[in-house]
Amino acid sequence: QVQLVESGGGLVQAGGSLRLSCTASGRTFSSYAMGWFRQAPGKEREFVAAISWGGGSTAYADSTKGRFTISRDNAKSTMYLQMNSLKPEDTAVYYCARGPAYSGTQYAQGSYSYWGQGTQVTVSS
Repeated sequence: QVQLVESGGGLVQAGGSLRLSCTASGRTFSSYAMGWFRQAPGKEREFVAAISWGGGSTAYADSTKGRFTISRDNAKSTMYLQMNSLKPEDTAVYYCARGPAYSGTQYAQGSYSYWGQGTQVTVSS
């Protein structure tokens, strides 16, 4: 059974930074594309960023491009999301997810099979 555990969320002022982590159980983390999504109150869950299985390709939502950076450390079975220049509209529960094996970046939620429990990010104005 695959388990994904997010950490690093919290309360930060606008303009500040946070780094989220997603640690996966199992030995095959490096074989899978991964992604970050978020869901704000009253809104549908949306794509934030994705990374290919080897880490050589990344993709971002227009709203996060240039401010967020996705990365992975396969030796630690961990994916990261560095979030800079945070805005109040970034407030949401952030979820990590595991995509297909040996795949490039995936935008669609339906491409992801396993999800973490989420971590809250709150950006105050």
